[in-house]
Amino acid sequence: MARLAGIKLFKGLDIDLAPIEARANWRRFDPEEVLVDFDEPSTDVYFLLTGEVRVLMRTASGKEVILHEMRPGDLFGELAALDGVPRSANVTALTRGEACVMPAAVFKELLFSHQPVAERLFCLMASRIRELNARFMEQTVLDLRHRLYSELLRLSSPRQDRSGERVITPPPFHHIVAARIGCRREQITREFTMLTQEGLIERTRGALILRQPDVLKARVAEAMRTDH
Repeated sequence: MARLAGIKLFKGLDIDLAPIEARANWRRFDPEEVLVDFDEPSTDVYFLLTGEVRVLMRTASGKEVILHEMRPGDLFGELAALDGVPRSANVTALTRGEACVMPAAVFKELLFSHQPVAERLFCLMASRIRELNARFMEQTVLDLRHRLYSELLRLSSPRQDRSGERVITPPPFHHIVAARIGCRREQITREFTMLTQEGLIERTRGALILRQPDVLKARVAEAMRTDH
């Protein structure tokens, strides 16, 4: 079975990936290793087979903002492959893992010769644009507190054994949350303390539990309406 068969872009499609894999490279990486850096002229596309990576952008002043984390099945680097412009983000490994590194020419040939793959890529890029638009709106309209509520909801998933609760596993570090919403770690610590006192969140050894996510959703919706 092709090693790329588990990648979201190809999963379930009737495509012979063997010739494509033969023209790609395979890269193993260690935690904290930089896979792609700002302004690099490289145009390869990375398909994540194992491990996790973090994507972030950096302002002219050096401030870093985390965009998202990626897991096995995800891909990154497609923008540079399509337009040839130097890298717009940094991608650093969070864990040990392996990626398939595909030259831009091979990637574009694959897209142009297989319409289902191109359609999936368009949908993937559209969803990323929608998410970025939503986050831009939050940065513009919401204060720090409500941006935090929204980010916690975005990072969480439904808790299996408790109806209505949501969970973030593992619990996020305060400085990481701060880098995601554009504030200082101390501000996040203060807000987490208040949320805990309200009984809205609970931190366990392995997770951050959102006890009443509907309350957080309602607060964000209200803040959006009143345009803080």
